[in-house]
Amino acid sequence: MLYGQESESLEFKRSTGELEDALEDIVAMLNKSGGGELYFGIRNDGEVIGQQVGATTLRTVSLAISNHIAPVIFPTVEKVIVDNKSCIKVTFDGTDTPYYCRGRAYIRVSEESKLMSPAKVKQFIKTQLATLSPWDSEVSDLTLDDIDDKQLKAFVDKAIEEKRIDWQYAGIEDALSKLELIADGKPLNAAKVLFSTRSGLEIQMATFATTERLTFLDISNAMGTIKELVDAGEMYIKKIMLWRAEFGDGMERHEVPEVPVEAIREALWNSYAHRLGDSNQNNEIAIYKDRIEIYNPGTFPEEVEPEDYITKTTRPIQRNKLLARTMYYPRYIERFGTGIKRINDACVEAGVAYEFRREALGFTVVFYRPKDLVLDPVTGKPKAKFPDRFSDRFSDRFPENFSERERHLLELIAADGKQTSEAMADSLGVSRRTITKRLGLLKESGLIIRIGSDKKGYWQIVNPDTEA
Repeated sequence: MLYGQESESLEFKRSTGELEDALEDIVAMLNKSGGGELYFGIRNDGEVIGQQVGATTLRTVSLAISNHIAPVIFPTVEKVIVDNKSCIKVTFDGTDTPYYCRGRAYIRVSEESKLMSPAKVKQFIKTQLATLSPWDSEVSDLTLDDIDDKQLKAFVDKAIEEKRIDWQYAGIEDALSKLELIADGKPLNAAKVLFSTRSGLEIQMATFATTERLTFLDISNAMGTIKELVDAGEMYIKKIMLWRAEFGDGMERHEVPEVPVEAIREALWNSYAHRLGDSNQNNEIAIYKDRIEIYNPGTFPEEVEPEDYITKTTRPIQRNKLLARTMYYPRYIERFGTGIKRINDACVEAGVAYEFRREALGFTVVFYRPKDLVLDPVTGKPKAKFPDRFSDRFSDRFPENFSERERHLLELIAADGKQTSEAMADSLGVSRRTITKRLGLLKESGLIIRIGSDKKGYWQIVNPDTEA
């Protein structure tokens, strides 16, 4: 009998011989979900195998949890019968995060438990505090006189046009009140960054001569409201990147950018919606010879992958809920976590490769600049959907649901097929289990083969030009 499937709040262990690992999983689930269940006597695939359970066994589990997890929790440890076999069920919960096992903090990511570095623990605590007291909902240091009447009225007019509010503009105080952006007669921080030139926000923009952050070709910066900075960033990228001419019906000429403008705009708006409001870092645009990067000082949630918002139905995790709700009204963003999907769709349509990159103290959207666009003679659209390091024939063999991670995993294999799964995991910033799953997917798709044994062998890319 299969009892179920491991998840963010459910873990299986073969026996209490895996008690040490179980403690880490309990901590990870507490930090992620505030609680969960763990069973001894069930394999990780859900098959019930049972184990011997006595009073001493239950006491050993209970004492291990009490002695090695801090802050202290009070779990329920009990014997249960599953599929006519004896098992141990541990039920636990707690709100005093972060929790530690022997001085180390862990976080649950899907069905895995990952160690949190000191920097990530610090960020975790900061995020927890922000959840309790959201930055965007706090009263700002501004007065109503600091709010730009023209920008606020333009915002309201746009929201009316989008049919997302149904009231007319009647002055600063009235509008902020209806938007719930005022308290005790003072603007909240969300109003400050949206409607005041004293927002305290700045965007830094630079163009580099090569693929490295060395020689500047151009450097610029702008200060102002979020919309002003998004507009400035968009204009900067549009000015620097290359455009090509396409001719439609009737020989109408269309200028087509190397990276879709709608994807750039989406990335810029999302970079402000999800940044840490009290960060002393600026949002950045960096244009290199081979790519365009848009960075924001707001780490991506540990419990999900960016690709989850493309291939799965994943609930959005909003860092600045009030700010996101307000930006939703004029359709600057969609409130329901569709930004990443929109970026993906625009890039796939245009045949542009992209990447979502987690940073230690932020998050970067990377758009790869194509060197030679190969256009379809019928549609006039780019045929290649991946970096030019792969041929068009090779690119066409990717299933449509492959993420950028699979593509970059192939690049690692192409560079050195003898790399261990641990090394690949480190390079891509994922767990070893995730690498194993993705290698299996590439193998099943006929893109790679294993040469030699598991320990001493290596991965090799199947060359389409040599296939029978």
